[in-house]
Amino acid sequence: MIIICTFGFAGCTSKPDAPIGRQSHQMLEKEITKTIRMPYLLYLPEDYEEGREKWPLMLFLHGAGERGDSLDPVKVHGPPKLVEKGKQFPFILLSPQCPEEQWWSIEALDALLSETCKRYRVDEDRVYVTGLSMGGYGTWAMALEYPDRFAAIAPICGGGNPLKVKSISHLPIWVFHGARDNAVDIKNSQDMVDALKKVGGNVKFTVYPDAGHDSWTETYDNPELYEWFLKHHR
Repeated sequence: MIIICTFGFAGCTSKPDAPIGRQSHQMLEKEITKTIRMPYLLYLPEDYEEGREKWPLMLFLHGAGERGDSLDPVKVHGPPKLVEKGKQFPFILLSPQCPEEQWWSIEALDALLSETCKRYRVDEDRVYVTGLSMGGYGTWAMALEYPDRFAAIAPICGGGNPLKVKSISHLPIWVFHGARDNAVDIKNSQDMVDALKKVGGNVKFTVYPDAGHDSWTETYDNPELYEWFLKHHR
């Protein structure tokens, strides 16, 4: 005896639970479990254990050139580079790595951020995100997907969807780009800034007139950026 079980129906039956000869409305509801693996660098301030209840957290997203399976490239630019050279920050720094030939997964970043907030003393009203190039795109994407999660963002030489910026018009945003960028056209940042201004967004735009794609070194070397971040609460 051969028993045929058809996927999508409840049980094994020869009679379909849909009408024959015409379309019908159906719904699939299925729970899927997914395992996420993402290496990352974690920096805790020197006085993390000295009495303060909770700490601000900065999520840093690297560019396409730092993708891979070794965390060393993540230390090449931005805040992780400064920490590696001995810089001390008054916040937790979370610096994940994107796999080779992939793009930032917003789902994976959300999972990492949520787990970090559970495991460490994070002030969830002072969570910031910043990134460069591919990480600049990731910064915009994170804010647009979770508009009420962050206290401030700083995308560098990235871009996003200008049609969706109304959801982040309340968010303090500082955008950076090099005027001579041949890798990511400055128009990508300009379009986001212009769209935010049209909806009354809280945005400012710094353009480096002589900079090419590397508009991040000057940005992350500037103490004013971190002072600006730390002024903001969700």
